[in-house]
Amino acid sequence: MTGFLFELTFLLAAPVWLLLIVAPAWRITERVAASPLTVLPLLAVWAVLAAPVLPELWAAVSSPDIDTFRELTALANGAAAVWAQILAWDLLLGQWMYREARRLSLSPFLMAPLLVLTILLSPIALPLFLAIRAWKTRRTART
Repeated sequence: MTGFLFELTFLLAAPVWLLLIVAPAWRITERVAASPLTVLPLLAVWAVLAAPVLPELWAAVSSPDIDTFRELTALANGAAAVWAQILAWDLLLGQWMYREARRLSLSPFLMAPLLVLTILLSPIALPLFLAIRAWKTRRTART
């Protein structure tokens, strides 16, 4: 069951990512990207995964240290819950990046690889996007 829920988290996020990357100009994409509700299915899966390991999860977040976190992620439900949480936050981040890119008229050909990178390694994608956003904002302010 845990393996299925682990895989389900990506399957729940994938349609939103697909819209952001492949169909950025569609009106429905703009509406979907504007809604924080897109992460609710992921958070529902998180809750199912987190419930059996709630004591370990609480220990890991209330008094964080590497060993406690390692113990949490050594549990199948613990690792899968962390994964669901990461996917939910990455999706919110991707939606924000999409909306900012649209506001700044950034090319979808620039944003598509950045959004894919956000899915894979958001700690690299976000600083890149922030640098592009700052550059575009300064450039627009000059004209």
